[in-house]
Amino acid sequence: MTQSRVWTVGMSDCEPPPHLSDDLAERVVAAMRQHQSPSYPRAFEVWYAHLSGEMPAITLAMQAIITGSDAKVGAADIDTLYDRFISTERLARHAERTSLQVLGEIDGLMSLVDKALDSSERYHGRLSAMSEDVPPPADRQKLREWVEALVMSTREEVTRKTRLEAQLRDSSNEIRNLREALESTRAEALTDPLTGLANRRHFEEMLQKSIDQATLRREPFALVMADIDFFKQFNDAHGHLTGDQVLRLVARTMKDKFKDKAIITRFGGEEFAIILPDADVIAGKFGAETVRQALLTRELVKRSTNENLGRITISLGVASYARGDTAASLTDRADQALMAAKRTGRNRTVTEDAIEATSHVA
Repeated sequence: MTQSRVWTVGMSDCEPPPHLSDDLAERVVAAMRQHQSPSYPRAFEVWYAHLSGEMPAITLAMQAIITGSDAKVGAADIDTLYDRFISTERLARHAERTSLQVLGEIDGLMSLVDKALDSSERYHGRLSAMSEDVPPPADRQKLREWVEALVMSTREEVTRKTRLEAQLRDSSNEIRNLREALESTRAEALTDPLTGLANRRHFEEMLQKSIDQATLRREPFALVMADIDFFKQFNDAHGHLTGDQVLRLVARTMKDKFKDKAIITRFGGEEFAIILPDADVIAGKFGAETVRQALLTRELVKRSTNENLGRITISLGVASYARGDTAASLTDRADQALMAAKRTGRNRTVTEDAIEATSHVA
């Protein structure tokens, strides 16, 4: 008998919505109600950016969604707009500030180097002048004054060099810190903030890289597309904050079960994409089934009410790289397998070869 694990879910840590004027706040709330939008903080921020006119690009995208979806704006739409526009813009601003700081520190470092060179040149100039004016040994008074001047000049140079070394060390440390901040910003730009997985941008980069490597080295890899079953109904019944916890649970289970080399990404909304290096369809299906079975052993219990929310199931589709594949063709085959899994009852894994076998029989 399979042992069931209990997973408690509760309020997630969310950033508060931005400050809204009374009039704009009323317009935001009215628009969210009109278009049946979710009401969590991220949604407020997206609607605020749209209605305030501060970001024309997000306004155009929102209008396209409203026009093409019976005027409804769902959670997946909100997440897509947030990740595409608001989160990206913040990271771009942060990266720009950090880059300017790096350039400023480098300018300061070069200035310190110039000062050090100028100081060395002046010191060597004084030494050359003093070496040409050495008093005769018999004139002890002048010889003593000459030695004292030499010692004083050397001491001043040592003091200047010590101070410059400290300043150079500080600047070097600051540049190192800023470089780490830039690397952190890039990592953040490629990470889904909710689940901690790679985001779609990272997935697209890594998929193309995997295709290039597979073409060059003739190494196989598999692509798994996964989707949480009936997630919209779950969100509607239990709220989006609880839905966020479900997304985290699925993400954590995938990280626990897939091998270290796997590239696990939140593809969008409740959909995930996993790149499995050195794997064919059979290995891809085995990995997908491992995650699916693991989720079946976990019961969800709402922490605030102790309500049992049941189990979460996922549907998965698997395809493997074939020579000549593009990112679009491979993703489409994995997605077709995922759609077949959902059509045939959900909570299952379907591979691309199973679809081909079915089509031949038909």
